[in-house]
Amino acid sequence: MLVSLTVGKVDAGVAVLLTEDKRLIEFPSILLPSDISSGSIVDITVARNHESEAKAAAAFHALQSTIFRTFGQRTPTAPILRCRNKTQTSVVLEWDPIDTATAELRGLTLFRNGSKAGAIPKPTEVHSTKLSGLNVNTEYVFHLVLQTSAGTYTSEKLKVQTRQWTDLSGITITPGHMPSALRESLQVTVDRIGAKIVDTVRIDTTHFVCTEGRGPSWEKAVENNIPVVVPDWVKGCEREGRIVGVRGYYLNADPRLRQLGPGQMQPQQQAPPGPQQQQPMASPRTEITPPTPERPTRERSEDSNTAPPPPPKNDVVEEKPRSTTPPEPKTQAEEQKVRTEDLKPGHDETEEEDSEEEEEPNASASKAGEAGVPVRNKPGQARVDDEEEDGASFQNVEL
Repeated sequence: MLVSLTVGKVDAGVAVLLTEDKRLIEFPSILLPSDISSGSIVDITVARNHESEAKAAAAFHALQSTIFRTFGQRTPTAPILRCRNKTQTSVVLEWDPIDTATAELRGLTLFRNGSKAGAIPKPTEVHSTKLSGLNVNTEYVFHLVLQTSAGTYTSEKLKVQTRQWTDLSGITITPGHMPSALRESLQVTVDRIGAKIVDTVRIDTTHFVCTEGRGPSWEKAVENNIPVVVPDWVKGCEREGRIVGVRGYYLNADPRLRQLGPGQMQPQQQAPPGPQQQQPMASPRTEITPPTPERPTRERSEDSNTAPPPPPKNDVVEEKPRSTTPPEPKTQAEEQKVRTEDLKPGHDETEEEDSEEEEEPNASASKAGEAGVPVRNKPGQARVDDEEEDGASFQNVEL
């Protein structure tokens, strides 16, 4: 098809062409001859290229087919959840490797009883998990939710019921360093209670049994917080018929903390009556006690040897004025004076001695006067005060 167009204006990169019916067409100037100018007439031939169209269509269909084969035939697979092991208070869940096909993995989440239990770290590498702290003999429902760029996929719900205390089949033991004879005995005991023994420490290992804490398996058990106990713990479970606490069965634990089964508790309860029957024969007073102080005894002996001193006369004088009338209230000045005199212990004693000495001569004089006998003072009689000053006694005074 041949078309004649008139050049109206040539600008940088664009030329304005005019048709016969005066319509403007912007046309790239690079496709026009280089010597054109305004008013030039150019002929443009327009034709369809069928061969190029066929090639482009074939390439497009090939690309679509490749995309369909790569991304359209395979889709992500929902995870399949199952129970690997369960105990009285824990559950070990596992699943097949995650298949996201050509989609991008965005997350894997575990749900328990319809609530989010937690996200699984590194879903492409981790294919199991352990949940602890569950209730005994309780049913739980678990399921996984896979998030990808192609959509969300949910696994089927899995019902798991924890075991009872008397069910020992959930125990999984990994043995460590111990004598060969003890290991054979451990194997026999484990078979009797229905437990399992594995050679390596795994996620479903419940207890690590050994007599010496060393070796890579022991280190891995400690790193994973797996209880490390002695072989007696398995025998204790068999003896009591249920899972016993591990506190008394650690490597460095005191054996006295271990729980005894019903068969051994009865003898201990029956043993005390024997000593209890002998207890009445031994009085509590026969126990070793500190000796009784001897001070009261000495005081009692001294009092028995020496006669009690006569009461002072002042006391007799003070007892006479007693009456039924209440004492008169003292003023503040008198109370202060009494308190001051109480603080002087030697003053009252001296006054009492002086009063006794003064009253004794007066009494003898009065008795002599009544009898009509003249009274003569003893010149050589010394007083107590003089004795204390002179340092002499009554025997040295000449009468």
